[in-house]
Amino acid sequence: NTITYSSTISACEKGAEWQKALALLAVMGQSNLEPNTITYSSAISACEKGAEWQKALALLAVMGQSNLEPDTITYNSAISACEKGAEWKEALALLAAMDQINLEPNTITYS
Repeated sequence: NTITYSSTISACEKGAEWQKALALLAVMGQSNLEPNTITYSSAISACEKGAEWQKALALLAVMGQSNLEPDTITYNSAISACEKGAEWKEALALLAAMDQINLEPNTITYS
């Protein structure tokens, strides 16, 4: 189920296995399981650990197309991915996007 996949994707993130995390996310779609915000946040964080900022931003865009609302954790992971890729303009754009949707940045957002 979604919780099991989310947990497994999170384990991939902790093991720096971003490719496996994305593969599991794809399998979820093929299995007619709906990823949730936690699932996407874990996958985005896995991309961040792998310095795959473009993939992280692509996942954030897919979330929007899926009518899932990213939370502060999701944005923090995407911002961190941009930081690792030296994409400061993208990071600032994400911070502005948080403001537009009334998401409150936290200490992690600014660090």
